[in-house]
Amino acid sequence: MTKQWIEFAHNIKQLYGKEFVPLHEPTFNEKEVEYVTDCIETGWVSSVGAYVTRFEEDLAKFVGVKRAVAVVNGTASLHIALKAVGVEAQDEVLMPSLTFIATANAVSYLQAVPHFVDVNEETLGVDPVKLEQYLVQIGEMRGGVLFNKQTNRRIIALVPMHTFGHPCMMDELVAICEKYHIVLVEDAAESLGSYYKGKHTGTFGKVSAMSFNGNKIMTTGGGGAILTDDEELANYMKHLTTTAKVPHKWEFVHDEIGYNYRMPNINAALGCAQLEKLRIFIEQKRSLTNFYDKLVATIDGVRLMKEPVHTSSNYWLQTILLDETYKRDEVLQLLNDEGIMSRPIWTPMHELGMYKGCPRMDLMVTEKLKRKVINIPSTAIEVKL
Repeated sequence: MTKQWIEFAHNIKQLYGKEFVPLHEPTFNEKEVEYVTDCIETGWVSSVGAYVTRFEEDLAKFVGVKRAVAVVNGTASLHIALKAVGVEAQDEVLMPSLTFIATANAVSYLQAVPHFVDVNEETLGVDPVKLEQYLVQIGEMRGGVLFNKQTNRRIIALVPMHTFGHPCMMDELVAICEKYHIVLVEDAAESLGSYYKGKHTGTFGKVSAMSFNGNKIMTTGGGGAILTDDEELANYMKHLTTTAKVPHKWEFVHDEIGYNYRMPNINAALGCAQLEKLRIFIEQKRSLTNFYDKLVATIDGVRLMKEPVHTSSNYWLQTILLDETYKRDEVLQLLNDEGIMSRPIWTPMHELGMYKGCPRMDLMVTEKLKRKVINIPSTAIEVKL
């Protein structure tokens, strides 16, 4: 099988024209240079400037929500989204254990408690069937509020995460949240340009969070955004992320504890240029998927992660799944030795020291996926098949 993997690596290097192929790189051209240069020449490079407003408006229009609030990174967007919907100390927030650590950390910033649930293999996201069965066992409604009978804490929210850009089963998750009176806060950090039944991810919950880190499908360098259709909530989140400063020509008056989570204008300028090319990036990602689909078919015991039924994925990170005949780390070692940067999926949150004591359901699928998921180079590129 080693020969198959070496040939696999050779074909990827041939596609990208490189001897070392990174996992994901941003793509820039003259438009980014033009907008960033404009910031520098006018002096508007910091937390005030026209590009921030333009980026928020352009992003909201692309996704299909009323408001977008630009912030400094995706973790900040999750933090503020959760705070804005009323998550308080000692509340429990349901989330997948199979997620990037920002999902759990944002809950912890509010002194609330991550409560880990399992995922399914079709979406790599929260499994609604298992979640419903679990809540029947451990949940109890008290005056219209869901409580965990085992810990006696309020369960206030569910944070599904659209893993690698593949949308979760949103109809079922929305129904669960409505049934149990819990708030849906989408972690859409990886799914800009992904759709569930024709509706963009990040538009199903009361609020959602996005990330534009340097490795995302489009980037602002470092940055994130909170999305919502609630104008009042959007104004409040904008206020919180700009140090809760009351508008005044010269006085510094702050009416509550706020956060300096403002996206700088120079980052927003980069984002405006990237947004203009986002649909091209998505087309290239989908072409890359077709390339990998044919390539992976040449290797025994491996399959390519494809978009779930009723969805259109941005295919942010290309993902292969190994069968039980492989040891994940041996494949990772081989690919990286061949110059193909590859990585495993995240260490599940319940296995990290600071989160081992958090409540959780049976996480059999999560633990299975940890052993079989590998991400391979995914930079948007024109593929000629």
